[in-house]
Amino acid sequence: MPNVLNVNNLNVSYLGNVALTNISFQVEQGSLVGIIGPNGAGKSTLIKALMDLIPSEAGKVEILGNPVKKVRKKIAYVPQRNDIDWDFPILVIDAVLIGTYPHLGLFKRPKKKQRDWAYECLKRVGMEEYSKRQIGELSGGQQQRVFLARALAQQADVFFLDEPFVGVDVSSENTIIHILKEMQKEGKTILVVHHDLSKANVYFDELILLNKELIAKGEVRQVLDSQTIQKAYGNPLAFMNDMGVNQA
Repeated sequence: MPNVLNVNNLNVSYLGNVALTNISFQVEQGSLVGIIGPNGAGKSTLIKALMDLIPSEAGKVEILGNPVKKVRKKIAYVPQRNDIDWDFPILVIDAVLIGTYPHLGLFKRPKKKQRDWAYECLKRVGMEEYSKRQIGELSGGQQQRVFLARALAQQADVFFLDEPFVGVDVSSENTIIHILKEMQKEGKTILVVHHDLSKANVYFDELILLNKELIAKGEVRQVLDSQTIQKAYGNPLAFMNDMGVNQA
């Protein structure tokens, strides 16, 4: 499979503090990749920098063989839930409809074709019966499914999801990972910032392990090797917390 994502020597800083340093890796088409690491490791920073949502100091990122600005319509993003204003007065169907906007001409409004497509995306995530609800009325898992539907509506080739399983119910988590695996079979490339490592070997084919620098990238069983994990987490208790082990 060809590489969909090429990252070379990416460096990112905030207010003079190093967030990421010398990050280099490649991701093949059709990969489902988890991005893991301790708190403050730069996981969310990485995907935002890859999408050029925050500036990088140095390095080069190519998606689908091009700079991000040339292929932005082919990239979809599901942000963390706490980055979204859930009090904004918008209906579920209209939130999903926003995903069709990148393919509309300038100043054009979505029509029946786009609305029907948005509804099909809601059906795919099992949320069609909530299409007329205000998005703030939904549970955390339902909200996350709606934003996945919005990403699907964009008909992108590359998907970035930031902690999609945080604050969701088991049913929604199962629905989301099922859809991600279906998308993978369709040839989509998916990168997921992930915290709970107890299911990493079930959810992902590959992992990117960060702690401000790239510690490892490869198959799940290789990255979760005890010596490799020690390099990233240092304190074994921090790793055990991410594995979902109760320390009480």
